[in-house]
Amino acid sequence: MATIKDIAEKAGVSLATVSRVLNYDESLSATEATKKRVFEAAEALAYKKGKRKNTVASSIAIVHWYTEKEELEDLYYMSIRLGVEQRCQSKAIKFVKYVYDDFIQLEPGNVDGIIAVGKFSYEQAASIVEFSPHVVFVDSSPDSEQFDAVVANFERAAEKVLRHFIEGGHQQIAYIGGRERYRLDSQEIDDPRERTFQSFMTKHGYYDGNLVFTGSFTVQAGQRLMEELIEAYRDKLPTAVFVANDTMAVGCLRALHEYGIQVPDEISLISVNDISISKYMYPALSTVKVYTEVMGETAVDLLMEQVNEDRKVSKRVDIATTLVLRKSSK
Repeated sequence: MATIKDIAEKAGVSLATVSRVLNYDESLSATEATKKRVFEAAEALAYKKGKRKNTVASSIAIVHWYTEKEELEDLYYMSIRLGVEQRCQSKAIKFVKYVYDDFIQLEPGNVDGIIAVGKFSYEQAASIVEFSPHVVFVDSSPDSEQFDAVVANFERAAEKVLRHFIEGGHQQIAYIGGRERYRLDSQEIDDPRERTFQSFMTKHGYYDGNLVFTGSFTVQAGQRLMEELIEAYRDKLPTAVFVANDTMAVGCLRALHEYGIQVPDEISLISVNDISISKYMYPALSTVKVYTEVMGETAVDLLMEQVNEDRKVSKRVDIATTLVLRKSSK
């Protein structure tokens, strides 16, 4: 496990700066560039590099649905992107990075293939394919009959958390999650974590819609939603909270700390993703590990099958997850 010192040395900043960046300290005056160096250093040190492999050199576009600023608010996507980039570098594949908004303004035909990272509707997928017939979507599957896709199994991830809570004796379980919309589109995206929470808890007779709190997938939203939960249930707090991602969990832990609520003695908390900062939180965050680096690697490999082997049949790869129990739950 990389230490704070390792991250500081790689990013070229002080130990204090690393600690404050990883904890999303809002009083820190560091620039976005500095924060980006710290987060990328943390992700890179957690990433296990493979051996260099020979392949036909190609030029691909990495099309991200997030801007760099938005990516800093949700490190899940940064980790996927770094997985893609590391795989490209190990295979001597040239790549150029774009945000979707900018990419669709370009002239088609300048790249051999495209890896699209994030949530894309079918209409957006169709527009991306106009630039190259070789496309892989990561973290969304607009149409598995037409397009290659690499996705994490968030339904199973949610089930693992809820099963662990219920087997541990928890019955009053809250959910804190986010809602997203496709970029440049008003259509709301179905979230498998929230959907699974409702179906799983209903099946076991514990579902309470009043214990579902949703906002955006940010630290600030996590803190605000946890504060709303605490104020609403101050006299009888739920004993466990399932948080949709680690970034929101940072805010949740901050709110619980400010209210003097002990984790996990009073509330157990488990989230999803296991991004690099999870182990540095206090208490260390229990979470479901999503193998984001494997998602990125697999996307590059699928794309090279299309480009070099002329594969025509689409593939969808579901990446498994692992429940990682640390100090924030019992």
